[in-house]
Amino acid sequence: MVEEQADGGVVFNQPAGHLEAGESLIEAAERETLEETGWEVRVVDFLGLYHYTSPANQVCYIRSCFIAAAVRRHESWQLDAEIVQAHWLTFEEIRRLGVRLRSPVVLQVVKDYLKGTTYPISLITTI
Repeated sequence: MVEEQADGGVVFNQPAGHLEAGESLIEAAERETLEETGWEVRVVDFLGLYHYTSPANQVCYIRSCFIAAAVRRHESWQLDAEIVQAHWLTFEEIRRLGVRLRSPVVLQVVKDYLKGTTYPISLITTI
């Protein structure tokens, strides 16, 4: 989990971000995780696609979530400017964060992971 500055406050989220030009969705997930946590990861499965409309600003968000294996920690990595700190948290610790979660999607993603939800990466086609 990442503790990050967003919308004028500090919230908790999974590593997340946007695609860069020429980048695949999987490459973006691995890069964003490194940039926001200092952990190099390898995506191994697709967890799901999550659609959420924020009641605060009516913006529709589509989140692609992956399951990744930790490869190694880059101890001297400089985290993105908006990241306060990266954390390893249990489900109960995440659940107790409540309104400090960036959106309800954060908890739902963890619940789906704990249920064993997985889809093959081959579900995603990059052309």
